[in-house]
Amino acid sequence: MTQNIEILKSLTQTTFDSVEGYRKAAEHSDSRALTTALEQRADMRAQTLAKLNNGLQMHGEKPIVSVSMTGSVHQTFLKITEAISGGDKAAVERVDEGEEYIAEKFRDVLTDEDVADMDLSVRTLIQDAYNEISKGEKFANMLEEQYA
Repeated sequence: MTQNIEILKSLTQTTFDSVEGYRKAAEHSDSRALTTALEQRADMRAQTLAKLNNGLQMHGEKPIVSVSMTGSVHQTFLKITEAISGGDKAAVERVDEGEEYIAEKFRDVLTDEDVADMDLSVRTLIQDAYNEISKGEKFANMLEEQYA
């Protein structure tokens, strides 16, 4: 069970980082339409984060409430701030990178044979979260096509 919880913590941290990334991107967007779209995605991702945090709490763990300083998604989304001088297109590219990373991280867990015996409640929670994550990945791809 400990491995299950560590995996859940890691995915929850990555999800928290991505919420913050979306919020940063929305703050620095040039386009009102893009700002609105990014804010909406941040809200959807925050709902997923809340579900993951509830899962942690159900297993006696503390919720994730702060950005990781070493998280890859956080580092990728920090590039958004650097890319602001590049406008919406650069910000969208950074969001796309972050979405690819988080989706891959969830996919890897769900397909890893070493965690095939994962507790069903944890696996279901991760699968449900991945469903929203994959929508975020599609959203980022759509934005990239629009702003390319």
